[in-house]
Amino acid sequence: MVKYGDDTLDRTFAALSDPTRRALLARLGEKEGLSVSELAQPFQMSLPAIMKHLDVLSDAGLITREKTGRTVACRLTARPMEQAMDWLNRYARFWSDNFDRLAAFVEEDPWPSAAPSPAPQRAPASPSRAASARGRKKSTPRGPNRKT
Repeated sequence: MVKYGDDTLDRTFAALSDPTRRALLARLGEKEGLSVSELAQPFQMSLPAIMKHLDVLSDAGLITREKTGRTVACRLTARPMEQAMDWLNRYARFWSDNFDRLAAFVEEDPWPSAAPSPAPQRAPASPSRAASARGRKKSTPRGPNRKT
């Protein structure tokens, strides 16, 4: 297996793999600096479960937490997402170039136009079973009965 030395990228994609964590990031994208309880409000899960999701996002560097008194506010951090986008863009350029070459190939050498082929002729229908030379198969004689 190939190992890449970029643990940050691995943690970023691992954190983004969960739909709850992606929803938490989307909420933080809509409104910056939400408290943990405000973030947890629309989810049907316990506050400790939300805290675990926030721990994963924090470990990946996707959010930062600031404590003011008893309130903990969360904010998005852009750097890990930028690294992930750079990595994805590298492959997007690769696929875009390949699709461009394929499109150029198809456009320069169009397929020859062929005349539409006529509809295939149908074979004559088979004769009905009534006119068949084979008769019905008769059943074999009954085997011996066992009586005990």
